[in-house]
Amino acid sequence: MNLATYIDHTILKPDTRMEEVRQVCEEAVTHQFAAVCIPPYFVKNAYQLLENSPVKVATVIGFPMGYSATFAKVEEIKRAIDEGADEVDVVINLCAVKSQNWNYVRNDIASMTAAAHLKAKKIKVILETGLLTDDEILGMAGICREFEPDFVKTSTGFNGGGATLRVVEMLKQELSGTPIKIKASGGIRSAGDARAMIEAGAERLGSSSGVGIVKDS
Repeated sequence: MNLATYIDHTILKPDTRMEEVRQVCEEAVTHQFAAVCIPPYFVKNAYQLLENSPVKVATVIGFPMGYSATFAKVEEIKRAIDEGADEVDVVINLCAVKSQNWNYVRNDIASMTAAAHLKAKKIKVILETGLLTDDEILGMAGICREFEPDFVKTSTGFNGGGATLRVVEMLKQELSGTPIKIKASGGIRSAGDARAMIEAGAERLGSSSGVGIVKDS
């Protein structure tokens, strides 16, 4: 199992510096990670650094809270793609979920997915499962089945708990028969963690410990 090909090499600290983004991009090229995931502010820089590499540029939208207006998140997606992003990791509106405003949630996900797919780019919908009940997770999986984002992602790594094997397995079961893949993120720090998530059904892993994971493998 080549773990590097599953990893989005991630740096999303609020005080991220350009030299750290450069280092993450260099490490991603060296180890051939699937993507780097960096703050929107650095998308142009990462695009230039990775232009002649197969490593994808991923960034985050509505991050980490998700309660920005849908219009604002759609505009963020358009801007990120225009600046060179190949993939966008978008946060759902947790306030709308907790308020059971499912029409709002559907429109939010449909609008963001359309914005990415119209530009032929990949979108990962972050559920923040550590803050959701099982019923809410299942409800979100059902909505994602309707609109078919490329990935459903467990967590931002900033709020609530990170990825768990139980949730990855639950999502795998609920999304079976669809083209939607699962990205596990939050708390994946070792090769053992990575393999366990992949065996549970994850096809992409978000981690700031990518180099340690591949060296550990």
